[in-house]
This record gives sequence, C-alpha cells and structure tokens, in this order.
Amino acid sequence: MTHYKPSSKLSKQQVDWNDPHLQSLLQKTESWRLDNRGAFSAQEVRIFVGLGDQSGQSAFLVWEGEQVVVLETLFSIRKGEHVRLDRSNAGVLRTTWGVVVEGREGSREEDRAHGVHVHWLHLC
Repeated sequence: MTHYKPSSKLSKQQVDWNDPHLQSLLQKTESWRLDNRGAFSAQEVRIFVGLGDQSGQSAFLVWEGEQVVVLETLFSIRKGEHVRLDRSNAGVLRTTWGVVVEGREGSREEDRAHGVHVHWLHLC
C-alpha cells in the first residue's frame, strides 16, 4: 500500500506578480482581515510585560498553537517585548514565556468599542 505524502520542497514555479488577473484578485482581497479567535474558548490569564514587571495585568488567551499564542489586551505591547504568561488549569499554575511578534488594534466592531488589542506571541 502506498501513502501519498506531498513534497515539502518549494515549487520552482515562477509567479508573474504583474499579471492583470493576479493583480485583480489581489486588489479584491486587500481589505480582508483573517481572525480565527472564535474557534478557541478564551481563557483569562495574567501577563507580565518585560523582565521586570512584578504586578502583571489581566489578558485573555484567545488562541493557542504549538509555538504561538494569541492574546487580547486592553493595551498595546511593543513588538519584540518579552511576556510571561501565567494561567491556572484545575488549580495548577502554568507559566509560559513568549516574545511579541505582531500586535495591532482589534478589527472587530466590539474590539474597537472596548479598545482591544490583539497580540501574537512566539513561545520560548
């Protein structure tokens, strides 16, 4: 029995970025904003921004992957900032460290109304 396994090698195909059909498609998608936060149950967490933060602040963990988490905060965090993330599961405190790789103001209507910022952290 053979199992199909797609090649992980990059394609040698050349893309003509000036092709009018491709340009038309790209223009149609310029305003799209991907937002997958609804697929994960938000969890309230405590974050400590920078290496010297002792008090921490509330945030919501809204998505988690193997090496990436997405946080919602009511404040902005600079790109490159180190963040300690503390969360409790069944009474057990779990601490994780990450670095902000991207951040922006929330694009949803309710985000803008409440001043929500969305941050992507790469876990250390």
